[in-house]
Amino acid sequence: MQNDYIDLIESTPELHSKKCKIMAFILKIFLQYTTFITALISWYFYDYFIAIAILLLTFIIMGIVRSKIRNSVIPLKQREYQYNDKDIADWFIAKELYCDE
Repeated sequence: MQNDYIDLIESTPELHSKKCKIMAFILKIFLQYTTFITALISWYFYDYFIAIAILLLTFIIMGIVRSKIRNSVIPLKQREYQYNDKDIADWFIAKELYCDE
């Protein structure tokens, strides 16, 4: 008889203090909207060709930042699962800043 067990999955941490929730919200907004905000600012100050280039460049940069944050805090056995920006922010604030211990 073969004993195949699924490893237990650590759930996304719940943040309880208001300070931690605000920091997680700010990080979530940063991860979600930095790409579009930089493209809009560059379009306002320069040209739409430069804005498209900035949009593509910040899309790549924010993907790298998002994956670095994600891989630094999510346990190794759970990295194959998909996480949204809110979950990544909650993991980061709970693990790296030690909120709600």
